[in-house]
Amino acid sequence: MRKQYHFWPGASGRAYDAWDVDRLIELTRGFPVVDAALDSIWELDVDYWSESGSGATPRVLVTHMRLVEEVDPAYPIILGPDGRVMDGMHRVCRALLEGRTTIAAVRFDALPTPDYRDVQPDDLPY
Repeated sequence: MRKQYHFWPGASGRAYDAWDVDRLIELTRGFPVVDAALDSIWELDVDYWSESGSGATPRVLVTHMRLVEEVDPAYPIILGPDGRVMDGMHRVCRALLEGRTTIAAVRFDALPTPDYRDVQPDDLPY
């Protein structure tokens, strides 16, 4: 699997806090798996993958469509305490595409400390 991070706007507003997805997976081992309603995933209706914030180009969309096709839906998604998807948005999209209404998920009760604070995605090790 390619190296992945979960990003959220940092305190400065000009950079991001980043969580190493491998660490998130380790932290959630043993968490109870629940069925999360797809309708509760608010990020389905925001500009989630566009780097510029101006909307996804067809090339960006095709890249993500390929990733959606390749996901392993056997793994639960990881949700933050506020319900945001910290890992698994491609699995969420696949479930939505398949007409499912729920998806297996684990959820943090408290947000873990980020692995990096106020960084740019290109500055992280991949």
